Amino acid sequence: MNRNVGVLMLIVLAGLGGTAIFLVQQTAAPHIAAERRAIENRNLLQMLPPGSYDNQPLDQPLSTHKVQLGASTLLGGYLATRSAEPSAVILRSQTVGYAGPVELLIGIGANGKLLGVKALKHTETPGLGGNIAVTPNPWLQGFVGKSRDEPGDSGWALKKDNGQFDQMAGATITSRSVISAIHDALRYFDEHQAQLTGKPAHD
Repeated sequence: MNRNVGVLMLIVLAGLGGTAIFLVQQTAAPHIAAERRAIENRNLLQMLPPGSYDNQPLDQPLSTHKVQLGASTLLGGYLATRSAEPSAVILRSQTVGYAGPVELLIGIGANGKLLGVKALKHTETPGLGGNIAVTPNPWLQGFVGKSRDEPGDSGWALKKDNGQFDQMAGATITSRSVISAIHDALRYFDEHQAQLTGKPAHD
């Protein structure tokens, strides 16, 4: 009889322990998910200056799905804000490199100047066009501070094409495509700033 009582008590305790663990997991799950999302945001949005936004931009998508531009396609976009005011727009762009599609995140400040570019996906040759994914990326950092008209349209090209930009070593086609995609994104932002941010151009 005592043995049966002991077994019953063990079953009850095991059940209570399992229930407690389940409740703790359920309580902690939203917090863990939020932390993971924050880390994902930070990793993806490294091109934005620290402290330039206080929202979760990936949770504020923009209606820019599959917008065909000159040499690229906008796959989507996100709005970064600080103190509820727009601070940057992040456009997800796809262009075609030497070996296939190259997907980029392009950060543009509310003043229309480029904040940074990050390669998300590519199929380029390692050591050549594949260097587009190197982080930090000195070549991509060379575009920071540029805008739609700075340089002018003719300047948004490789130096070998009479433009203002160097190319990644051994990656002429990829370099041309990325330069065009960045200029496309800056032009799109300039022409649609009010729609993207809810604010007049360069306000």
